[in-house]
Amino acid sequence: MYEQFFLESLAITCTPMANCTNCLSSILAKRGRANVNPEVFREYDIRGVVERDFDDHFVTDLGRAYATILRHANKSRITLGRDCRLSSPKLREHFLEGLLASGIDVVDIGVVPTPLLYYSVLRWNMDGGAMITGSHNGAEYNGFKLGVGSTTIFGDEIQNVRRIIESRSFEKGETRGKVTHTPIVPDYAGFIFSQFQLRAGMKVVVDAGNGCGGVVAVPLMKQLGLEVTELFVEMDGRFPNHHPDPTVETNMRALQKAVLAQGAELGIAWDGDADRIGAVDENGRIVWGDELLVIFARAILKNNPGASIIGEVKCSQRAYDDIARHGGRPIMWKTGHSLIKRKLKEENALLAGEMSGHMFFADRYFGFDDAIYATFRLLDIVSRERRGLAAMLADLPKAAVTPEIRLDCPDHHKFEVVRRAAEYFSRDHQVITVDGVRVQFDDGWGLVRASNTQPALVMRFEASTDARLREIRALFEAKLKELGGILTYARQATN
Repeated sequence: MYEQFFLESLAITCTPMANCTNCLSSILAKRGRANVNPEVFREYDIRGVVERDFDDHFVTDLGRAYATILRHANKSRITLGRDCRLSSPKLREHFLEGLLASGIDVVDIGVVPTPLLYYSVLRWNMDGGAMITGSHNGAEYNGFKLGVGSTTIFGDEIQNVRRIIESRSFEKGETRGKVTHTPIVPDYAGFIFSQFQLRAGMKVVVDAGNGCGGVVAVPLMKQLGLEVTELFVEMDGRFPNHHPDPTVETNMRALQKAVLAQGAELGIAWDGDADRIGAVDENGRIVWGDELLVIFARAILKNNPGASIIGEVKCSQRAYDDIARHGGRPIMWKTGHSLIKRKLKEENALLAGEMSGHMFFADRYFGFDDAIYATFRLLDIVSRERRGLAAMLADLPKAAVTPEIRLDCPDHHKFEVVRRAAEYFSRDHQVITVDGVRVQFDDGWGLVRASNTQPALVMRFEASTDARLREIRALFEAKLKELGGILTYARQATN
């Protein structure tokens, strides 16, 4: 209680955008307590700016805290992977030391996309897995995704990691753990080859964004007979060509131009750790995540009528309507890979998808988000249909939509803004509050929710016409600026 009161009193004297939890952490560290920024412990991972949030002692303690959680669950052998960021080797060194010192045995699978870490846990029947990655964030960020058993921890389980570090309630094994090094890519490649036979000569453009996905996926594509034009496939943790996030339109421009220039059937993009897929159709237009969900759902429902398909709150109403129209059971759920994976199991669903490009296949796969596997599912559909994504979506009702729009908002403030928005809009409108506030209108909807990965609010809008879309968006923006006071625009993608 005292710490929360002190934090709030600091916020009064700091500039509006200051990260006051850092002030508190520094003061507590000087008093002999753990130097922990609580804001890095997010809903489903641990993520922050490396130079600010992840000093060597903290990362070692994080390894020890994760080991403590594993030991409480009677688990002692995990796989460990990392992305290609410049900070990842050092984080791996100190995190690994915490694990080994606590008696955990580690199979190091090296630099890999995040989905291959999940794959290794399931294929090798491991007790858990940890991935060091900043995902779609900029080069200055990094983070940790922690798994116990076949699932990643989230919510209060993430906060328990923080509590263990702050209280220093670490458990230690009787003997030091051992580390071995085993590659996972050959096993994964064999699995892909066992599932897919693609039409030889398909022309595809791939923008790997200098992340981890291209060096794994492109060779597999070529071995399956595709003609691949490569953009930024070499790994470079500085991400010198563009930000590694395919949900932002500016990051897709090189891919769009190349698809048109090469006369390709489609273009594919991934984020930094290849758990998000982006796509461009044969006309050079971006195909957003909910539209990909429609394509995947239609293919699955042909063989599985009545199957449950999960979308998240940012998905178009057209997607939910299309799933129902093709005989499926659409479910709207919260954003976030851990939250979606749990819902997928609860509903026994065959597919889930997010606007951000996270795609989860329980049909013929393991139910986790894998943008490389999703890529081959998409290539398989195009190969069999012998027509492009634009042609496949031609019968989807037209609507005016925006991509995700982000507004900078401090972590300690964003949830309060959403709470106030829910209170305001619920007075006169129908609202869905499964995750944030989705306000329903007769001819459209608008959404605002707090990002679980960044100090930002996320918005999206859909309406029957461009004019109505502008009206709904203007209503939201005006109210959010009134409620937030200090909001400023962040990266924004627009059609």
